[in-house]
Amino acid sequence: MKKNQKVVGFAQLGDPVLRLHAETVEDINSLKISTIINTMRSELSNSNGVGLAAPQIFESVCIVIIASRPSRRYPLAPEMEAVVMINPSFKVISNDIKTDWEGCLSVPGIRALVPRYTKIDISYLDEQGKKKKLIAEDFVARIFQHEYDHLNGLVYLDRVEDNKDIISESEFQKMMEGN
Repeated sequence: MKKNQKVVGFAQLGDPVLRLHAETVEDINSLKISTIINTMRSELSNSNGVGLAAPQIFESVCIVIIASRPSRRYPLAPEMEAVVMINPSFKVISNDIKTDWEGCLSVPGIRALVPRYTKIDISYLDEQGKKKKLIAEDFVARIFQHEYDHLNGLVYLDRVEDNKDIISESEFQKMMEGN
């Protein structure tokens, strides 16, 4: 983010920050990192999103938050506390892959079918710099992989296997409501 630039909303598809490889966080206790995390928490809680990566708020650093909760966008999402993950990585536990619908706060108005691993082992640092692990399955594993892609300059549309699997948010809502 440029000095004195105020973050307004989320970086949108086409913004160069979404195509950068995010930098590793070196000083977890810095004011900058604390500010980024607080901004991410605030932006995520004020959205209907279930996860957020720092590049989406114009900060190309390796931080994600996953916070699954039911909403209009994700009515069947499981409830979980928000988890801040600094410098995350993951290993695949199960080679099972499921294709399901995804959307993104940085790509508004569109949904697409995306294949993702169904069970992964996530390693990360928490806000105190302690090493943590989380076994994530199904929807939570999908959220993490989606946010992790943002740290590597990818958006979910890069993983779509067929362009016919991309639809508008309004058509997705109709489909979910059975119309």
